[in-house]
Amino acid sequence: MIMDLKKFIQDIPNFPQKGILFRDISPLLKNTEALNFVSKALVEKTNLSQIDYFAGIESRGFILAMLLSAHHGKGFLPIRKSGKLPPPTVKMKYSLEYGQAEIELNPGKGRIMVIDDVLATGGTLQAAIQLSSEAGYTVQDVGVLINLKFLNQFRFQGQEIHSLVQYE
Repeated sequence: MIMDLKKFIQDIPNFPQKGILFRDISPLLKNTEALNFVSKALVEKTNLSQIDYFAGIESRGFILAMLLSAHHGKGFLPIRKSGKLPPPTVKMKYSLEYGQAEIELNPGKGRIMVIDDVLATGGTLQAAIQLSSEAGYTVQDVGVLINLKFLNQFRFQGQEIHSLVQYE
């Protein structure tokens, strides 16, 4: 089954600051048919027997990773903004397209798929992949709902990131 998810994504200009076009997935989250589609399509190229956890990047990546965790019977790992997780944590500083940020993850072991809502320039996703490895996890795969391909040439293990919606 193919579904046009773009009809569930709202463009919000000048958010979170002037010059940024925010892709709001709130309308998609209200639609059970779209959520069911996403829960299957986002992992269609992933060998789920090689995944122990879905690691979601704060905050909308949490929603998608939790959806995948529940639907596919896997654990969930939160990759959070600094200062939000109890210790011990591993931290990673990185640059955003409009500033600096720091994320953290509790250390552990296991095979993960890193999930986020939007891939823009790739700074957050690259930091999350590196952080996950430094925290002791093996990143098996990466998936995003939306890829803003005009802003990045991001690859994971030499392959284009699996995404369900692309803006060229």
